[in-house]
Amino acid sequence: MTTSRPTLSEGIRDGLVEMIVSGRLKTGERLIETRIAADFGTSQAPVREALRELEGLGLVESRPRRGRHVLPFVEQTLREAYVVRAALEETATRLAMLNGKLPLEAMGDDVADMRRCGAAGDVRGIGLASTRFHRRVVLAGDNFLLERAWEALQIEARTAITLMVTEPDLGHVADEHAELLSVLESGDVEAACLHTRSHQWAYADLPHDMHGTARAVRFPSSAT
Repeated sequence: MTTSRPTLSEGIRDGLVEMIVSGRLKTGERLIETRIAADFGTSQAPVREALRELEGLGLVESRPRRGRHVLPFVEQTLREAYVVRAALEETATRLAMLNGKLPLEAMGDDVADMRRCGAAGDVRGIGLASTRFHRRVVLAGDNFLLERAWEALQIEARTAITLMVTEPDLGHVADEHAELLSVLESGDVEAACLHTRSHQWAYADLPHDMHGTARAVRFPSSAT
């Protein structure tokens, strides 16, 4: 198996995210396209595309006549995205199961991809496979507005950031999706909706789970 390779803009995006999260790019620091292009050995076009995506993620701000600057990395934005995502995917799961459109075989292939990526240490690959898995559920819900709201969260990029920040055991990530798929295959709509919501709430990093039970947070403390 060969590891997945990002496009130029994705590679630049991920590189800049790592520098922002690690603090190598400081809050307020100006991002100059020509300099970034030189650093990554590429043209300005993929740099521009990467910076636009980082703006959408709330990591970069564009100021009139002042260019683009780094915003503080706020883990809360990741947490909030997972809470919203949980609600959207729970609804999509209910719709998809009621209309019998879940592509379970294709989702099983996604889980197999996650296991292969986990064994190979391919963080990017497992993130892409996870995004495919969940997108299949959203599309199967057959609700255009729900799909647009889900895509607006920039799931692929946020998943990449989450994997970068939390550094989870990749085998465990695959196991979580295998467990979710098993519940979906059971045909129990309520159990599947509950598990879907819980699956995303686990990454919301709240001081309690969806049932109100206290739990330890996963994300590094902002004080460290």
